[in-house]
Amino acid sequence: MQYIITAYDTADADALDRRMRVRPRHLENMQKVMEENRVLCAGGITNEAGAPVGSFLLLEFPPREELDRYLETEPYLTDKVWEKIRVEPCSAVILDNRMGL
Repeated sequence: MQYIITAYDTADADALDRRMRVRPRHLENMQKVMEENRVLCAGGITNEAGAPVGSFLLLEFPPREELDRYLETEPYLTDKVWEKIRVEPCSAVILDNRMGL
């Protein structure tokens, strides 16, 4: 099943510094999930000035329990980078613009 995860960072004064400190561990964790072919799309959510304020992930995990186990080890959650997180099942269509519709 596919899931879209929308996660917003904390808004405290240390939020950006915390994100930058934790980012290498987050990327290392994401690399493991990518090697398992679970990541369909991922990226940052920014404010109008282009500063990071959150993340989005489009992931594929057959049982929800595996997704929950991944989230339990996600450094952006364990180190309190993300404050609000929303996980929703979805049915994504990944389009390749070179192919057309």
